[in-house]
Amino acid sequence: MFISSAYAQSLGGGDMQSSLMSMLPLVLMFVVLYFVMIRPQMKRQKEHRTMIEALAKGDEVATAGGLLGKVTKLGDVYVGVEIANGVEVQLQRSAVVQVLPKGSIK
Repeated sequence: MFISSAYAQSLGGGDMQSSLMSMLPLVLMFVVLYFVMIRPQMKRQKEHRTMIEALAKGDEVATAGGLLGKVTKLGDVYVGVEIANGVEVQLQRSAVVQVLPKGSIK
């Protein structure tokens, strides 16, 4: 009726292999998470950083707040953006989300 104790003890040798097999889905999940979420996000951050560093006077930009304008002043942390004739605002460089093609703003 019951499993003999000698038979039950002999199955203990495969315990290490079964614990490794039970951890395999967890490890696989982290690998998939890295390639699907973490790696693309790091790539986007790197592209944004290079875009911010490459800003120059005269570039037409879009900001995180939705403003469109032309870069007039460049500083280490701040950027002067002319959003209309005679209207200039100071923004943090990180607020620039996109450099537009020349002639986009009229």
